Amino acid sequence: MRVAINLLTDDPEHPSGAHWFWTRVIPEMAQRLDPGEELHLLVSPRTASMHQGYGSSVHHLMFPWSNEHPRLRTLSEHAWAPLSLRPAGIDVFSTLIAPLVKPAPGLVAHFKTMHAFTAPRSIRPEVRLYRRLSYPRTARVADAIIINSESLRQEVERHLDVDPAKLRLIPEAVDHELFRPGDPEHARDRLRMRHGVTRPFVLFVSSLWPYKNCEGLLRAFAVAQGAITGRQLVIVGPGRDQDYVSSLRALAEELGISDDVVWVGGVPLEDTVDFYRAADVFVYPSFNETFGLPILEAMACACPVVTSDRSAMPETAGGAALLADPDDPRSIADAIVSACGEDGELARKLGPERAGQFTWGVTAEHTLAVYREVHAQRASL
Repeated sequence: MRVAINLLTDDPEHPSGAHWFWTRVIPEMAQRLDPGEELHLLVSPRTASMHQGYGSSVHHLMFPWSNEHPRLRTLSEHAWAPLSLRPAGIDVFSTLIAPLVKPAPGLVAHFKTMHAFTAPRSIRPEVRLYRRLSYPRTARVADAIIINSESLRQEVERHLDVDPAKLRLIPEAVDHELFRPGDPEHARDRLRMRHGVTRPFVLFVSSLWPYKNCEGLLRAFAVAQGAITGRQLVIVGPGRDQDYVSSLRALAEELGISDDVVWVGGVPLEDTVDFYRAADVFVYPSFNETFGLPILEAMACACPVVTSDRSAMPETAGGAALLADPDDPRSIADAIVSACGEDGELARKLGPERAGQFTWGVTAEHTLAVYREVHAQRASL
């Protein structure tokens, strides 16, 4: 069995969550390949170096462009994939969006979000239109569709005409070598020197899209300040829309909390560990998530978590987080105050146990099983 995995959505300058997913899953799958099984990774000259050292059964299929040129990348996926995958003897193609011509006997789609439908403002208009047109066709031609939560299953079934029998639920996981409890004081010292975090703090980690609800967190922090005096609010994550980031900073000024907010910006994934270890509470008040991996990252570091009571977040938290209504800053504020008290101590104990249920080895094993299932089905026709 030869499986080709489409990694062309990698942007070498701005690695996405999908990139981090595959860099964890591919080496785990490589360790589990049977004799005669191979993985072939679709990469470009700019991204090939991002996927090295996976073992002798993992190979590169070179394409001219990746996501540093989104339109050319999209064109090459549709035009080049059918011409290159069949001569390479690919049995199963794993991708987000199916090319216009099916390039291999089996096709597995990985749907990670339905944001083109549920959070359209987070996606550029041309990308949103492309996905809205492509997802229904992909759902029709795919032999199996991997999803990461029951919440996403509901969204897929709501927005697409899809055969429910095609859906395979495989949760994502935590890198437990990276995200684990550590010395909070050491972490605070590092943050003080590197980022100017000088006091106990409430933490937010996410790209700054409107649906992530940083606005609601700012309002909640202003409400909670009287009960959690002396704390800062630390915002970690890149600003994808500078106008929106400017509006958040203006809101902090309006609320009178700007002196207590630290805007860190984007940091490497490895650096977020210090923030989780040092924070009094991690707050993730998003309006919509199909999994919510930062919830588990924080839990794995023994950081109390406050998150939303909707979409996939309660499912991912599994009873180890405090839940709040993301539409109600008072609800978020009350949860933050609780997490900074005795409830936070309980969450510190429950979180690592919950996060420990999610490993990349299990995710890889189940993903590989879907590829084998699709290959066997096609081989029997």
